Amino acid sequence: MTTRRMLLAAPFAAPALLPSLARAQGWRPSAPMRIVINAAPGGTTDIMGRLLAQHLQTRWNTQVVADNRSGGGGTIGSAEALRTPADGTTLLASNIGPNAIAYSLFRNLQYRPESFAPVGGMIRGPNVLLVHPSIPARTAAEFVAYLKANPGLPYGSSGVGQSPHLSGVWFTQLTGTEATHVPFRGAGPLMVDLIAGNVKFSFDNLTSSVQQIRSGQVRALGVTSADRNAQMPELPALRETMAELAPYDVNTWFGMFAHVNTPREAILAINAEINVLLNSDETKARFAQMGGVPMPGSPEDFGNFVRAETEKWGGVIRREGLQMDAT
Repeated sequence: MTTRRMLLAAPFAAPALLPSLARAQGWRPSAPMRIVINAAPGGTTDIMGRLLAQHLQTRWNTQVVADNRSGGGGTIGSAEALRTPADGTTLLASNIGPNAIAYSLFRNLQYRPESFAPVGGMIRGPNVLLVHPSIPARTAAEFVAYLKANPGLPYGSSGVGQSPHLSGVWFTQLTGTEATHVPFRGAGPLMVDLIAGNVKFSFDNLTSSVQQIRSGQVRALGVTSADRNAQMPELPALRETMAELAPYDVNTWFGMFAHVNTPREAILAINAEINVLLNSDETKARFAQMGGVPMPGSPEDFGNFVRAETEKWGGVIRREGLQMDAT
């Protein structure tokens, strides 16, 4: 339920709730804002953080700084966002990796789910299997045959513990292939090395690789979601290409978090602005070009979604016996 819908429902709300809603509508940051982006420039997390920063700066006439703090599969930036005052002036732009998968994957994580207050979702979409043009495979089946003939082929991801990393792990397990994982500090640096041929294939967010796919700099073999993506329907879902991949279904998402002690009125006010941004025709058109869809809703909607994702990936990680140390 968005803040707007909550306001429309105000006559039926509990009397105690009404003052907090009113305060949320009037809340403004008391100082310049900072959005910590736990990924390198160029990827979807970075795009979402900068998009919201520009929106808030325009709407509230206050400085909003986008601050990239990449590394550790996003865990370094997530931990950094908790070291600032919980007054609503600091947000964390994050994603499925450091704020869902990481809780089960890393032994020594510096934060827990209860460290953060969900503020609002931004965008969701599938990952995509990409190969360097020098790879002769044109289909997923041909690529699996190529991998079996070239075991240990290096593949890149946007970081350890991110959904592209686990997309690769699950893909090689289901197909009985071997590949060497090369983690990068975000999708942007990964794409540079994939185009250069320093890594031969990767799993990446479709939302951050559409441009390179359409320009022919990399070749896409399929998406990781259960169904084809409406923006690139020519790409098959990997699960439809081979019997071994029938269970394969991975989606990724991006959103905003804050310190758990952030005032409720600040979270509601920022959530309302996120929904304004997501419901604009310009944003919907841009997201469609990226191959993703908006994730509007209340902080509670986003929180419930993140908890379900955390449980889902916890089960996958436990079944596969994956465990590592955070850097």
